[in-house]
Amino acid sequence: MSTAISIFDTTLRDGTQGEGISLSADDKLKIAKKLDDLGVHYIEGGIPGSNSKDIEFFKRVQELGLQAKIVAFGSTRRKDSIAAQDVNLQRILESGAQAATLVGKSWDFHVHTALQTTLEENLSMIYDSIAFLKQGGMEVIFDAEHFFDGYKNNPEYALAVMKKAEEAGADWLVMCDTNGGTLPHEIHEIVTTLQSQLTKSQLGIHTH
Repeated sequence: MSTAISIFDTTLRDGTQGEGISLSADDKLKIAKKLDDLGVHYIEGGIPGSNSKDIEFFKRVQELGLQAKIVAFGSTRRKDSIAAQDVNLQRILESGAQAATLVGKSWDFHVHTALQTTLEENLSMIYDSIAFLKQGGMEVIFDAEHFFDGYKNNPEYALAVMKKAEEAGADWLVMCDTNGGTLPHEIHEIVTTLQSQLTKSQLGIHTH
């Protein structure tokens, strides 16, 4: 495992979800330039094809010659479907971004209630989606949504999710504390466990 730390910034997507915040494509390009000047390593630009501003951003950001990697955001394929036919995954490939963040379910409770599918199908959704983007030449960051809650509820399945993502070729496995309720000592214990179980992918953390 490398001891270097990479900074991943979500201002251009997550940061625009607050009340009264709306950024034009020009705004997003200016912010991306400032983030690059700060030395941020990854800049998440948004969801390709979701709106006209994001379409324009991904098209124009390539002209800035930034040192940071521009990242497109999306989710794993839909249940009972084929990754190669998933419109959102295709848009990520066509965005021109160097990397992709794919969010997937790691808490068995959400697999059953939100996705309304089986634990096995969720693993297939994660594997197929990552493998599809890797075959397209992209760096892939897997965002394990509600990971710490999922791990505390069912550690075997949460770990199986990460192992499946690593098997598919994910470059980064990111543990998300989506609810913001995990204490520092719990995070330390869980991250340490993952470090001992996963040897190929780099690890990341996303806290709230």
